[in-house]
Amino acid sequence: MRRFEARYRGTRSLQANFLERYSERGKILRLDAGVAYFRRPGKMCWNYESPEKNVFVVDGKTAWFYVPADRTVTKMKAKESGDWRTPLSLLAGEMKVSRVCSRVDLAARDPSTAPGHAVLHCRIRGAEKDSAEAPSASFEIVESTGDLVRVVVAGPGGTELEFQFSAWRINPPLEDALFRFEAPRGTAIVNGDSVAGDDGRNHPQP
Repeated sequence: MRRFEARYRGTRSLQANFLERYSERGKILRLDAGVAYFRRPGKMCWNYESPEKNVFVVDGKTAWFYVPADRTVTKMKAKESGDWRTPLSLLAGEMKVSRVCSRVDLAARDPSTAPGHAVLHCRIRGAEKDSAEAPSASFEIVESTGDLVRVVVAGPGGTELEFQFSAWRINPPLEDALFRFEAPRGTAIVNGDSVAGDDGRNHPQP
C-alpha cells in the first residue's frame, strides 16, 4: 500500500486509458472504453469513447455526467455523488488510501492477478459495517512499481464495476477546460442530489 501511495502521491496530473466492465451476478451488461484524466486538487475527467461518447467530470466541487445522445446531464455535489468511481478520487487527492478505505487487507491469493501483482481489498469508508451489501473495492497493483492496473468495485445485489488501466502518463500537461463542464444549449440538467437517494447509487451509470 505504501508503494502504491508513493507512486502517485507526488504527481500533479495523470492520464490513462481505461476499459470498464459493468456486470450483475457475473454477467457483463456493459463494456466501455476511453481516457481518464486526474488533476489535483480533486479533479477528474472521464471521456468515454466506445461504444458511445459520454463524459463524467468532477471539477472539485460538482460532479457532472453528460450523455450527448440523450441531451441530458446529471449534476451532483462531488462529495455526495455516491458514484462508483469514488475510490479512484484518491488519484486526484492526497493519495492516502485511508481517506477512501476504512480498512485495507492484502489478499493472500487472488487467481485473477498476473505474476508480480498484488491485490488490496478495501472497505469503502462510510459503508455500513454490518451489511453484507456494503460496497467494497479491490486495487490490483504491480508489486515492484506500485502502478495501478485494475480496480473492482463490488456493490449490492451482485453488481460489480471493473476498471482496467493502461498507458499511464505522469504529469502530462492538461488544459483547464478538461475539468470544467458547461451544458450545451438545449441540454436538460437533472439535479442528482434530489433523485439519487441517501447513498447516491441511482446516479446514472455509464
